[in-house]
Amino acid sequence: MIYLCLGYFNPDKMKALTKEELDTVMKECQPHLEKLYKTGQVMLDAGVESESKCLQRVNGELSVTDGPLTGTNETVGSAFFIEAENMEEAIHVASMHPTTQVSKGMQLGWRIEIRPVHYFKKDEQDS
Repeated sequence: MIYLCLGYFNPDKMKALTKEELDTVMKECQPHLEKLYKTGQVMLDAGVESESKCLQRVNGELSVTDGPLTGTNETVGSAFFIEAENMEEAIHVASMHPTTQVSKGMQLGWRIEIRPVHYFKKDEQDS
């Protein structure tokens, strides 16, 4: 089964870091990412910018607004797809991600949300 993992962070706490502090945190992430990738279960991994637009149909017209759909102080910073037999295995694999391994992550509001994917279409040109 395929699982979507969304990595969240608190942007205010991340912005409060000095460049040196941020560099140190990012360097600490790398070995954890390498371990995660070595599982062979990561299908796609992407870091995403905090800018977002929300699209929805309102009164028959397309409405485009700024920001996330939910009112939260967290921002999605990464998204990755993994393959796992079940949610228990998905939790085990996702727990290797720096979000849950880097010591400073808790202070920065890092967390991962895991969702089973019921539909996944891969571009046939990539095969």
